[in-house]
Amino acid sequence: MAIIHTIRGKVVKKEYEFTIPHFFEEMADDNLTFADIENAIANGRIQRKFIRDPRGTRYEIEGKAMDGREIAVICRIKSTGKLLFITTYAL
Repeated sequence: MAIIHTIRGKVVKKEYEFTIPHFFEEMADDNLTFADIENAIANGRIQRKFIRDPRGTRYEIEGKAMDGREIAVICRIKSTGKLLFITTYAL
């Protein structure tokens, strides 16, 4: 199964965690809501993969916020199987 489908499934099933407080600070900096994050993942695509991180591959997903802005979400799948939201930003 393509990794984007795996990521989307984890969001739907609420199998995720956040880097706290960083992820929420970055959301607030760009006036984003979690609905924006969900929409970007549901309708976006993986733009880049960062494979040199010893903690695991990170994925940059680009998509649209609810208001149409282009945003990016950086996440990884942890060894526990949960999706970790690392950061997010408006493009």
